[in-house]
Amino acid sequence: MGLYFRLISVQIRSQMQYRLQFVVDMLATMLISVASFFTIAFVMQRFGSVAGWSLGEIAFLYGMVETSFGVMDLLFSGFDPGNFGRQTRLGRFDQLLLRPASITLQVFGSEFTLRRLGRIFQGAAVFFFAISLVKPHWTLPHLLFLPFVFLSQVLFFGGLFIIGAALSFWTLEALEIVNIFTYGGTEMMAYPMHIYPSWLRNFFTYILPAIFLNYTPAIYLLNKPDPLHFPAYTPFLAPLAGFGVFFAALAFWNYGIRHYQSSGT
Repeated sequence: MGLYFRLISVQIRSQMQYRLQFVVDMLATMLISVASFFTIAFVMQRFGSVAGWSLGEIAFLYGMVETSFGVMDLLFSGFDPGNFGRQTRLGRFDQLLLRPASITLQVFGSEFTLRRLGRIFQGAAVFFFAISLVKPHWTLPHLLFLPFVFLSQVLFFGGLFIIGAALSFWTLEALEIVNIFTYGGTEMMAYPMHIYPSWLRNFFTYILPAIFLNYTPAIYLLNKPDPLHFPAYTPFLAPLAGFGVFFAALAFWNYGIRHYQSSGT
């Protein structure tokens, strides 16, 4: 961990050399996310609700997933498939193999993009705005469960980043399909899952368990009826889904490292 914090401190110091650019980049990231939420808010103002979910309840879903994805994007930037695929193609991953340190740790510490803070701040602001509208009845179990939901989402999206990075060991290129499940996944999870067709819900339930990470926990935390009639324990599957995807991704990543062949550059 000492090595990891040293690597991160180097990233932070280098980015803070240009503080005005840092502030502009962070505000730009925040404004893009704000525009996305305003689009949702304008639609909600026109139609009133989405499948029985009010603006505050949609904002609850949106705020949770935006905040967790922002934190993941900050911590797992080194595994971003687009960036990592380029590094692999240029032969820079080979340099990591020559260093006497954990390869996974080096990739974790290779990127720490501070402008992602803009997305985190915006997501957190929407989440607290949602709480002010919905005014959920918080109990001690709710308060204890909420951090686990947040952590599970971070690990879930981080696992998808790791899988996308590992695939570049064979493709040497970033696969755009990974973005469907990462950046596209945040858009999908910002709405109640029962609005989607059954084939899509089944995929994100039994193949990629995204439904257990935001939708079912929100039903529990907001004390809403479940239109999909899942078992009562379903909201508590969030840690199992998040940690499961993350550790499966790490296993696939280690498999990829063992079978990696240099790009030749």
